[in-house]
Amino acid sequence: MKIEHWNPEKDGPLNEPTLRKKLERLGYRVSRYVYPPGTYFATHTHEVDKMDAVLSGQFRITMGGKSVVLGPGDAVEVPRGTEHSAEVIGDETVVSLDAVNGNL
Repeated sequence: MKIEHWNPEKDGPLNEPTLRKKLERLGYRVSRYVYPPGTYFATHTHEVDKMDAVLSGQFRITMGGKSVVLGPGDAVEVPRGTEHSAEVIGDETVVSLDAVNGNL
């Protein structure tokens, strides 16, 4: 599982515009989503390469038998066709930037 962590020295201050620009520079189209506590996405796949990035809250991603909790500034690559599930952890709403491969 490939995780990207926000680096303030390299990436600047973490906020929505800077995280969005970073994902767009990597070639992704970006959409913003807000997930309340208790949100759960059962195991599924996508037909595109994507990244899930977190602006606030904690989001657990399970993929390939491994789980990781993403926090603010973290992003995970989700290759097309890869089975994965996701859930909001704790009582804080997750604000997420969902990035899909822009070469569609």
